[in-house]
Amino acid sequence: MSLCRFCRAPLTRTFLDLGLQPLANSYLTPEQLAAGNEPVFPLHTRVCDACFLVQADHEVPADAIFDDSYAYFSSFSPGWVEHARRYAEAMTERFGLGPQSLVVEVASNDGYLLKHFLARGIPVLGVEPTANTAEAARAIGVRTDVEFFNAQTGRALAARGDMADLMAANNVLAHVPDLNEFVGGFQHVLKPEGVLTFEFPHLLNLIEKVQFDTIYHEHYSYLSLVAVEQVLTAHGLRPFDVELLPTHGGSLRLFCCHQAARHVETAALRTLRATEAAAGLDKAETYDGFSARVEAVRDSFQAFLKEARDDGKAIAAYGAAAKGNTFLNYCGTTAADIVEAYDANPAKQNRYLPGSHVPIRSPDAVRASRPDYVLILPWNLKDEITRQLAFIGDWGGRFVIASPTTRVLD
Repeated sequence: MSLCRFCRAPLTRTFLDLGLQPLANSYLTPEQLAAGNEPVFPLHTRVCDACFLVQADHEVPADAIFDDSYAYFSSFSPGWVEHARRYAEAMTERFGLGPQSLVVEVASNDGYLLKHFLARGIPVLGVEPTANTAEAARAIGVRTDVEFFNAQTGRALAARGDMADLMAANNVLAHVPDLNEFVGGFQHVLKPEGVLTFEFPHLLNLIEKVQFDTIYHEHYSYLSLVAVEQVLTAHGLRPFDVELLPTHGGSLRLFCCHQAARHVETAALRTLRATEAAAGLDKAETYDGFSARVEAVRDSFQAFLKEARDDGKAIAAYGAAAKGNTFLNYCGTTAADIVEAYDANPAKQNRYLPGSHVPIRSPDAVRASRPDYVLILPWNLKDEITRQLAFIGDWGGRFVIASPTTRVLD
């Protein structure tokens, strides 16, 4: 029997079972496609009846996912880079950061965030396990250690004098298989009055908006305040403020500190606690019934595909996003349904989506292919993508969103 990643209670309650799926960011080369031995792994999520942590019930090791060929580079999303710039501006002003400060980001990717602090003359350090993205960060002057962050890493950073006034861990808390080892590192690096911010998609949105495509092997946990607060407490930390963000379909930015720090708990945090309690996130039975709602989303998309096929329409996809791969593979979609996908990241181009084997092209190919429909897979970037590809209207092309139900955009 599987045990909870945090509290080690037995896991007996299914949240959603998506069957066997390939790794969502493992894009296939032509040679790998021809070899025909793509690995797949169970993608079954459960909820802990004791601490209410929703989590993937698999043991795909992190180093099999976040390796030297990891294809996600944050800087290829202009909207995400701007989000990072605003964060740097707000944190610098709120916490009085300057040349005497140190900002440490865990899972710093290609330096998309830390470069904004660096431009303000604030010293930075990134901790990033994927060598290719770390190399890109170093190329723009962002000091970066290539390693996974955990309690041992935290102690080593503190021992060499890298103590942080601000730590950022954005969209990484869900990505760690051992929550206790990971969160246990922050207390060593954070200065006594330092601030740690986590950003993560809010489980409440996943449930209410049926955002099941955010479930994939990279995401070991699906996070609520009620669960995260228990993890923090176990490691000498506490939240004191929260912001609700529109990113990734609705995220939390949780401000945290040492238990003994002077930061005062805000009304916003108390309101969020009450919101989650009202939604029943502290009751195990709340998580039952999600599977039926996901099946309805799948059925809606499959009906759209059939109608488009019957009408002789060509469907392409924009954004070779991990969430899109979960969605397409759960729906049984193949290259016979989606003619090609477009992505601005050169590391993904001329490869194939895992599972569905849809070929990935540069966005420049849209004009040549002239698809009738462009399915937006990263629905959280809908506005950005519809602006970039507005020209598909020149030949009558239309955009499609498949979550929480399939619809053609006007």
